[in-house]
Amino acid sequence: MHRSAEAALAGMAGAALAAVAGSLIGIAAPAAIVGAVNGVISGRRRIYSWRKPAGVTAFVLDSTWALGTTTAAVVSHGAGALRGEPGFTPALSERQNRHVYARGMTFRRGFAITYGNSVNGTGDTSHPRRAKLVTDHEDVHVWQARWMGPLYPVLYGGWMVGGAVGGVFVWLARRGRIDAEPASLGKTIESCAYYLNPLEWWAYSRDDHWPPSGKVKGLGPAKPIVRSFASKR
Repeated sequence: MHRSAEAALAGMAGAALAAVAGSLIGIAAPAAIVGAVNGVISGRRRIYSWRKPAGVTAFVLDSTWALGTTTAAVVSHGAGALRGEPGFTPALSERQNRHVYARGMTFRRGFAITYGNSVNGTGDTSHPRRAKLVTDHEDVHVWQARWMGPLYPVLYGGWMVGGAVGGVFVWLARRGRIDAEPASLGKTIESCAYYLNPLEWWAYSRDDHWPPSGKVKGLGPAKPIVRSFASKR
């Protein structure tokens, strides 16, 4: 199918699905706009693998239940473009049910960040480790957002806030322990708020990267929560 035709059809289908979903909470028009924009951009880039159940499922969820995180993805497309060439990566995006940017909308150098179906800040994915970061870690977040829908940002953000507060108490409790690794307050807070987030534990485990090097040693679970994708290949 030609890119323009796919963009038009995906845009219309996305708008229709989103309008129905949005009408349930009285926001049919704004929802339809987001669904249409996501459909047009994704169709133009041939993001969805239409011939596979996963691709159809991804599109339906992005246009309905996960419309909130899809909105964040749409915003990231625009914000990334405004910041300069975002570095769209077709090889990791086309028919992969996600948008991948080498740069895009990021807040921390060296760290990728995912907004709905949009992965930003992956860097040079010609290096195997950076490509694996996309396929085995960030893609987990893409699907977490799809399946959890509006609960995803609440759960992720709620843990970060609670983890930051808890990190202060953990740091105070560990200061006098001889057997505890010396760690700054900032590193302890980061470990509790970010690395120990169950959603990150899940993604790092799938990436065969648990425990991550940035986490304070001896803090939190020592073993992965699920098997890595690499162990299944």
